[in-house]
Amino acid sequence: MKMKLIAALILSIVLLLCGCSSSPSHVSTEKYFLVCTNTKIPYWQEAGSGFFAAARELRVQAEMVGPESYDANAERDEFRRVVGLKPAGILISPGNAEILKPEIDAAIGAGIPVITIDSDAPESKRLFFIGTNNFQAGQLGGRRLAELLKGKGTVTFFTIKGQENLKERLNGYESVLEGYPNIKIADVVDMRGDPRVTFDTMMDHSSKKTLTDAYVALESLSGSEVAEVLDRNKVEGKVVIAMDTAANTLDWVQKGKVAATVMQKPYTMGYYGLKALGEIVLQKPAALDEDYAINPHSPYPYFVDTGTLLVDQSNIAQIRR
Repeated sequence: MKMKLIAALILSIVLLLCGCSSSPSHVSTEKYFLVCTNTKIPYWQEAGSGFFAAARELRVQAEMVGPESYDANAERDEFRRVVGLKPAGILISPGNAEILKPEIDAAIGAGIPVITIDSDAPESKRLFFIGTNNFQAGQLGGRRLAELLKGKGTVTFFTIKGQENLKERLNGYESVLEGYPNIKIADVVDMRGDPRVTFDTMMDHSSKKTLTDAYVALESLSGSEVAEVLDRNKVEGKVVIAMDTAANTLDWVQKGKVAATVMQKPYTMGYYGLKALGEIVLQKPAALDEDYAINPHSPYPYFVDTGTLLVDQSNIAQIRR
């Protein structure tokens, strides 16, 4: 009896060890990349913080790469370089979806999982998108814009041409403004990812006395530039809606020069994005290039919404804490 108990105990330990060893786990040599535009701006620094936090938890290697100023072609070249390194997985925020589509498809074809964050490339073979529902973000800002203009006035938008998320935000604003025929879009300015373009445009409007009643930043850099010029030229009564929560944008919200800014969660995008890539690597799907969007039994979502919030003087103290 005693020998049987010992044998049973040994067998249990062996089975336990076998079970543990068969469970997939990450290895320290795994490396993941976050490829984005404009790596030096606060928005992407925050996304990088989430990305690196997830890497520490998973005990894998991680690196954020991309141009230090907006350059869609440079981002494509960097993505191509990273694919050549055969990483475990890639997060990418396409500055231009059309330019990045063939590169993303090639990475998937090479067996490298790719997830888009912040800005999508929906026509590519990326596995899924993690980020803001940008159409709804535009609607959120649009409703506040219409309220502050009291249903009448002119508005100038600042955007970056070719960036899918910004197109969707503008569409969201336009969908709201359709209900306000007395609010007219005067101009949509391509600031090309360069805040100096916004500053110069505003200085030109101010000097020529062609200022519109409202200014909307669809990206994270223009809101503070608009506020800076209006403040410098002592212009009052203009409505400014910004995007994101960089420190200087929040400063202008507190000072009252920016009426509101639409907050995203770039930290969450980077953090959850790497966690999702890590899970895909452990699962080792049979095929990455399957069209999961039309698969009713897909193991992946099509879109993960990380949420938005309108930040103004009513809640800015809480946000800054």
